[in-house]
Amino acid sequence: MTVRHAHPDAKAFVGAPLRRREEREATLATLLAPGATRPVGAGNRARSESPDAFRLCFERDLDRVKHSKPWRRLAGKCQVFIAPEDDHLRTRLTHAVEVAQVATGIARAASLCVPLTEAIALAHDCGHGPAGHASEEALSPYIEGGYDHAVYGADVTLEPLNLCLETLDGVRNHSWRRPAPGTPEGEVVAWSDRIAYVCHDFEDAVRAGVVSAADLPAEVADVVGHQRSQQIEVFVHSVLDAIAESGSVGMMEPAAGALAAFRAFNFERIYLRPASVRQAERVIALLRGLVEHFIDVPSRLPPETTGLTDAIRPGTKEAAAVAVRYVSGMTDRYALGLGMELLGWRADALPRGV
Repeated sequence: MTVRHAHPDAKAFVGAPLRRREEREATLATLLAPGATRPVGAGNRARSESPDAFRLCFERDLDRVKHSKPWRRLAGKCQVFIAPEDDHLRTRLTHAVEVAQVATGIARAASLCVPLTEAIALAHDCGHGPAGHASEEALSPYIEGGYDHAVYGADVTLEPLNLCLETLDGVRNHSWRRPAPGTPEGEVVAWSDRIAYVCHDFEDAVRAGVVSAADLPAEVADVVGHQRSQQIEVFVHSVLDAIAESGSVGMMEPAAGALAAFRAFNFERIYLRPASVRQAERVIALLRGLVEHFIDVPSRLPPETTGLTDAIRPGTKEAAAVAVRYVSGMTDRYALGLGMELLGWRADALPRGV
């Protein structure tokens, strides 16, 4: 058997034998914390699969998420500011990466299952529609029980990936308004999500001129400081202190109070400021207009996107379900462009981020 190297002078000697999945699972069974989630075989999935020879079941989930279209489209979905012209403002994708950075840092120190933590973190917002949280209100009339990005992401958007049930549970329940996740890794992601968005949304709002750095309340700054790196460090160490103190995932005071005050400030000065509310109203009108359009003319829904080959009757529940799935997956700019192309919106009437 001939081996070809990338470089003629390559000296990348390994020497050690390959470690197969079963050996790695056995090692983790002894190294992980007592409450950590153990990867076993192919994992618990809705549709059974054969296990991989080398990858842990949660590593397969992580790979599937990273290679998926819903995750890649997060690059075109806003975090706070709709279709921003400033490339340094966060998107849903960069937010997910930052959540994963925070979460895996906690998971490693706490001896939790890192690939499960990272898979949940990277996938947690895949159910978000375009143009921010206003998309949930826009799409809710068409979904029984309302549109919740966490639930929709786990049950609809990510369903084709056949992820492990523990991964989907973490995605479905990462929001604090949902029941608690069933794993400590999922709970770590729930805290990491809040830590990440509270800190970086404020930083983005400062960059966009919505607030100034000096506006941060003293009850927050006195505890965690003014720099994002310092703030994240304080919050992460407080979570780790809580795990060391109690054995469960939480956050110690006074950091927990500072995080709550930080989030409340963001809601008042950033998310719910009058200009943001006005843009949210435009988002709702635009997205509902697109959904209604495709419900009335489902023949315009691309088969490669919907996965359907048979014609859908206009005005039916099936048409509504597929229309929501299509519109919810759109990037900001694509939705804005269709608003002009299909609905006749003027460019100056479209939702704007800043």
